Amino acid sequence: MGYDYLVVGAGLFGAAFARQMTDAGKKVLVIEKRNHIAGNVYTEEIEGIQVHRYGAHIFHTSDTEIWNYVNRFAEFNRYTNSPVANYHGNLYSLPFNMYTFNRMWGVTSPEEAKTIISHQRKEAGITEPRNLEEQAISLVGTDIYEILIKGYTEKQWGRPCTELPAFIIRRLPVRFTFDNNYFNDRYQGIPMGGYTKMVANMLEGIEVRLEEDYLQNKQMWDASAQKVVYTGPVDAYFHNCFGPLSYRSIRFETEVLDTPNFQGNAVFNYTDRETPYTRIIEHKWFEFGTQPQTVISREYSLEACPGAEPYYPVNDETNNTLYQKYRELALKEPKTLFGGRLGEYRYYDMDKVLHSALELAKKEITAEET
Repeated sequence: MGYDYLVVGAGLFGAAFARQMTDAGKKVLVIEKRNHIAGNVYTEEIEGIQVHRYGAHIFHTSDTEIWNYVNRFAEFNRYTNSPVANYHGNLYSLPFNMYTFNRMWGVTSPEEAKTIISHQRKEAGITEPRNLEEQAISLVGTDIYEILIKGYTEKQWGRPCTELPAFIIRRLPVRFTFDNNYFNDRYQGIPMGGYTKMVANMLEGIEVRLEEDYLQNKQMWDASAQKVVYTGPVDAYFHNCFGPLSYRSIRFETEVLDTPNFQGNAVFNYTDRETPYTRIIEHKWFEFGTQPQTVISREYSLEACPGAEPYYPVNDETNNTLYQKYRELALKEPKTLFGGRLGEYRYYDMDKVLHSALELAKKEITAEET
């Protein structure tokens, strides 16, 4: 065996784990099915603009340890996530704040907004939400639900809100202030020069092989290392023996426009059901671009059928029950560790992905020392 660890996947989880184990003196090989590193946070330069090929990624965290960690590999700008919602041409601020309520109802005070929301919640009379629609209305009332949640959510999940479980929306960002920052975290920003550069710095000095499909040559790859860290789909690892897990995917339409400013903001969500795409990203505004042209991407949500990239686990009751069967198999694997969004079948924010990778590395290093 030539390596201590074989890491399958050069995304954030794989890169962070590989970095930690390499720094601990282990010999690590990283293989990646795609033709590039950085997984879904991959950025590529088009017309001098860092384009988020697989959708917008804004790094945010309240974990000082994680923030210090990523700053080892990149300098972050001061980008603040302030998306705008477009509903049939009417624009609303996200998260739901006083700008939103003023646009929707003409109110100017927090007390007025609270009164309207409270009245709508009371009129709905929902005490035990049975689905996502009832859960959302019980939290924010009918107007916000109908205008800013219903259409977007149904496009995103490909199902009526009445057929989605209530637990998908545990809370909603409602602020009775004029704060347009979507996140509440202490730290936030975009790595200057793009995420690909940051991940390349994480993988510096580590052997990486691209366009290598682990599952097609699993026996050969397993023989190359003492342990394997697998970040691909957990169901695919076990040949879908219990049946496939459900994922949502995204189709992107990206184009270069001969204008310096298309929409004036990085993220526009289209919350009506009739617009086929969920949002438009104008990439240059992630880094305060001054280029004479701009690049936009329209995002279309769809089921992850064979050949489509799996992005979001569908963590409903059926799929979570199915995942537990795969997890039991994963725990019995003698030399393989599972991690990341696909390996653990859960949606992670980037800081949580890194935290999970660092914790796994710490556990491995501690086990070696004892």
